Amino acid sequence: MTLHAGAGKLAGMKRLILTLVLACPLALGASSNGDDDAAAVHARVMTLDTHLDTPAHFPRPGWDIMQRQDYFEDRSQVDYPRMVEGGLDGGFWVIYTPQGPRTDDGHAAAFDRAMGILINIRQMVARNNEHFELALTADDAQRIVDAGRRVVYISIENGYPIATDPRRLETFYRLGVRMFGPVHFANNELADSATDPHGPEWNGLSPLGVKLVHEANRLGMILDVSHASDDVFDQVLDISQAPIVASHSSAKAIYDHPRNLDDERMRRLARKGGVLHMNAFGAYLVSMPAPPERREAMIELGQQYGNFYELAGERLRSYMRQRARIEQRHPVAAATFDDFMEHLLHTIEVMGVDHVGIGADWDGGGGVEGMWDVTGIPKITAALLEAGYSEEDIGKIWSGNLLRVLGEVEAVAQRIQAQAGG
Repeated sequence: MTLHAGAGKLAGMKRLILTLVLACPLALGASSNGDDDAAAVHARVMTLDTHLDTPAHFPRPGWDIMQRQDYFEDRSQVDYPRMVEGGLDGGFWVIYTPQGPRTDDGHAAAFDRAMGILINIRQMVARNNEHFELALTADDAQRIVDAGRRVVYISIENGYPIATDPRRLETFYRLGVRMFGPVHFANNELADSATDPHGPEWNGLSPLGVKLVHEANRLGMILDVSHASDDVFDQVLDISQAPIVASHSSAKAIYDHPRNLDDERMRRLARKGGVLHMNAFGAYLVSMPAPPERREAMIELGQQYGNFYELAGERLRSYMRQRARIEQRHPVAAATFDDFMEHLLHTIEVMGVDHVGIGADWDGGGGVEGMWDVTGIPKITAALLEAGYSEEDIGKIWSGNLLRVLGEVEAVAQRIQAQAGG
């Protein structure tokens, strides 16, 4: 694990404190039936996760969100039965488009792909309308939960489908998208990525990216700076008239990864009303170097079986058996639930309970030892209670802070539109 200078001793102390907290809840005054208390609190608070990559599974042959799946059989982490078991009320379901060629053909294909995913999300909701409902406003979430349904907000991860046509952002908004992240692993026409191997291209936002920040404010769309470079974070934070979020990020002071936020940026995000939603992607929580033999074997496995999301039946089972053998021969130590909580507790300490949420990156690589799918999320509530946080605090972390930001984004959009109309 690589830490900022001077942070190693502090992180070690926090890790010790966390271990004691999780092992000895009575030391913090918890009752002997603390598990029952935690379950009751978890059932009462609205739980929304800001980064569900689950739409990637919707087109898979034989995959049904209404049927219980198993992470160790098909790598999926979210479905309706597991949401019920884990007490997940919903969240932002992601339209993810991997960065490809920055050409007219590439941008056209990205737009088509993004629209296809959007259609898949809406069709899933329509087919299962007794159990899911599309949410468009901050007020929708409570109404949907009260009706016994799961909340489906929609977000865009990567502005690649927008290309050079800012009008497309309004198209997505009109079709239900309420969160927009301009960039992913590589630079694009809008912004620099935190992880592009070639380094910055725009030194932050491109001129078009600046326009799209203003457009998102006008429409009432939350701006998401996860995956963006530090310069992009700084510029979006300065330019946006509404609070912004990092939908699935972690703490750089605990693990120094380009995708993580440093404490000073966390504080600035909080001062402007924003929220950092804690990621459970192991490689952003701790150092997880993979042996070259493992990478090579995984590449060969992919070449042998083709697109994982097209596998079904015996071919899927065969793939999973071979993958398990590779993982056994060339193991990588997984991040643990304690690692996740160390990042989460540090972030709460730095930003305060009004500016932290949960965006575990389910079905996009998230999941840690002890919390491999959404059935494990009650452990987060239990650990927060054991760390001394109240039910009110936990409600803010699970959904209140997110909905407050969305409400403020909506208010800013109404003001901008009223000023333009006047």
